[in-house]
Amino acid sequence: MKNNSYSFLDHFKFIIPSLIGVFLFMSPIKTEDGLTIPIAILAGKVEALLADQLSAIMMVIIVFTALMTIIVRFLGKEKLNSTPFFQQLFYVNLFWTITRVIAAIFAIMVFFRLGPEFIHSAETGQMLLGDLLHVLFAVFLFAGLFLPLLMNFGLLELFGTLMTKVMRPLFRLPGRSSIDSLASWVGDGTIGVLITSKQYENGYYTKREAAVIGTTFSVVSITFSLVIISEVGLKDMFLPFYGAVLAAGFVAALIMPRIPPLSKKADTYINEESEGISEQVPAGEHILSYGYKKALDRAKQETSVYKLFKEGAQNILDMWMGVAPVVMAFGLIALIIAETTPVFQWLGLPFVPLLELLQIPYAKEASETVLIGFADMFLPSILASTIEADITRFTIAALSVTQLIYMSEVGGLLIGSKVPVSFKDLVIIFLLRTLITLPIIALIAHLIF
Repeated sequence: MKNNSYSFLDHFKFIIPSLIGVFLFMSPIKTEDGLTIPIAILAGKVEALLADQLSAIMMVIIVFTALMTIIVRFLGKEKLNSTPFFQQLFYVNLFWTITRVIAAIFAIMVFFRLGPEFIHSAETGQMLLGDLLHVLFAVFLFAGLFLPLLMNFGLLELFGTLMTKVMRPLFRLPGRSSIDSLASWVGDGTIGVLITSKQYENGYYTKREAAVIGTTFSVVSITFSLVIISEVGLKDMFLPFYGAVLAAGFVAALIMPRIPPLSKKADTYINEESEGISEQVPAGEHILSYGYKKALDRAKQETSVYKLFKEGAQNILDMWMGVAPVVMAFGLIALIIAETTPVFQWLGLPFVPLLELLQIPYAKEASETVLIGFADMFLPSILASTIEADITRFTIAALSVTQLIYMSEVGGLLIGSKVPVSFKDLVIIFLLRTLITLPIIALIAHLIF
């Protein structure tokens, strides 16, 4: 590689789109509601503009997806050979076909408030179709459209080279995964899952790497963390709270990739042609200049604006039609179980002795919140808000954020994405993260209170 083989345009193509991508996905901006990123601000504006129509729009998308899936299954996948994108979008196996049909039935029942109230109540169906799916519609619209700026113009190649000496020894991951983590942390866990899934599909992550990144680094945004701590009445404790979240999350990120089920995932790519990507710096090369050259080589490959927008549009449809039905089906079932049965209370009972050992007051009440976060991350904080002890509310709030996997969003997204994790994997990962992070958070809580 010779430096003089790059034109001014090559440098321009790397720097400008990458800077725009970093600005949109990673630049914290202070708003009335706290820190957020430009993508989230754009999504919020669309959400506000279409507030009255979004439930109907999402119902139509979910029902249309189910109908197309049934039609394509009936006609055969060969009918869509000329359009591989729509073939992979609508021709899915029997399990996902049934999931999409169930999601469509749920969406219709919730929208028209049909059937038993527990399906369409404010805490279950309305929360999903009337709130969460509004957010996903808007976030997916802009994240999908602008994601190529972050992924296609060399930024991942540059960071991959620079960060590999950190990410490999600590987390057994490629350096480029640092971008996924950062986008999640500053932006949103959904964006992290989205980037990870696309990188895996493009052959840059192995199955193990994609599973680790998707379940370990798709962290909740700073903004949502602020909502959680406010819900338990400890808004003034945000800095120690977020410090506890980061400390516990860091320890979990060190341990989780080294134990099953994540350590057992195959180090093979999505297809045999994929060779992954080398982030090793050749002898005699400086890490920064080599990373920059790799970035320029990647940017050179982008020659069509039409292709860029086409890829963005496909990202959007992939998320709306591939992910929304999964969130609707799995999320609603999990919320119904959480809201109408004592299942999560029973499941929490084994945690009473552990909470007592960690000297957390109101151990029985706290135990009822420990596993309910698997249904939705917000539920533990809602239940904990009535517990009198500050230390207990602090511990529950921090735990709910570090558990990471919750079916109403990140869990549903992971199952709906191409990231190779099963429902069983998510249950085990959720439990392991709970057991790893709870003692760390409790220790930090005792130091603070």
